[in-house]
Amino acid sequence: MRRHVVAVVLGVAALAALGSAAYQVGEAEQVIITQFGDPIGDPVTRPGLHFKVPFIQQANYFDKRFLDWEGSPNQVPTKDKRFIWVDTYARWRIVDPLRFFQRLRDERGAQSRLDDILDGETRNAVARYDLIELVRSTNRDPDDVPVEAEEERAILEKIQRGREQVSREILERASARTADLGIELLDLRIRRINYVEEVQRDVFARMIAERRRIAELYRSEGQGEAARIQGERERELQRIQSEAFRQAEELRGRADAEAADIYAAAYGRDPEFYAFIRSLESYEKIADKDTMLVLETDSELLRYFERPR
Repeated sequence: MRRHVVAVVLGVAALAALGSAAYQVGEAEQVIITQFGDPIGDPVTRPGLHFKVPFIQQANYFDKRFLDWEGSPNQVPTKDKRFIWVDTYARWRIVDPLRFFQRLRDERGAQSRLDDILDGETRNAVARYDLIELVRSTNRDPDDVPVEAEEERAILEKIQRGREQVSREILERASARTADLGIELLDLRIRRINYVEEVQRDVFARMIAERRRIAELYRSEGQGEAARIQGERERELQRIQSEAFRQAEELRGRADAEAADIYAAAYGRDPEFYAFIRSLESYEKIADKDTMLVLETDSELLRYFERPR
């Protein structure tokens, strides 16, 4: 019975030792074997099943893939004394796992060290350049940019390096400091730049004032154009009215002349009848049923009353 128990115990111990001795390395992994906390041998980078001394040695896994570093937004002054928030991010990987383990131990230590290096180099770079060098990457063609506002005139200022060059400068300086950490910095980008809240309010107020000034300029130009159009309309209206008045007077004159000719022809044909008709028209105009006339006996108006035909 004891023999069976011993055999079972030995079997369990053998399985435990075998389980502790074997370890699996994946395609995206690399391993450092440590014994009592000290690294032993070369890094294990070949995928597959591997073995180590059980219970004494330990497998420390590290990622082969590209890793992210997310910077915290920092308030940084530029060379031209503009206080801005700068938000950056980077990509890195572990190229020397043994040195990485010796210097940083794990990814948490690496992230903390990268915070110090990348944030510091970003601050130094921002302080060396004016704001325009951090915002723009290329120079602009003056023919493509209107220069009516202060912000638009600033677009035409020449830059010496630009945002891309500044980002590469930060990457190069930071890479020199991470070379002995077993880390390779692959890329670094400035994700966002913004004014601090106090400066942002001043900038927005200045932009609003500038846009209002431009709006007033456009409005005054529009009012001037409207006045010009109104003046032309009134001149054209006066010309049309004058031309219409002239034509009406000409027509009225020709009509009066024709009427005079007709009256003259009628008067020449029967002057006495014409005088009679004119008198009747005069009666109709100067007298009605409520009118009382006081006339001399030799008045022309009484001629046809005294001697009716």
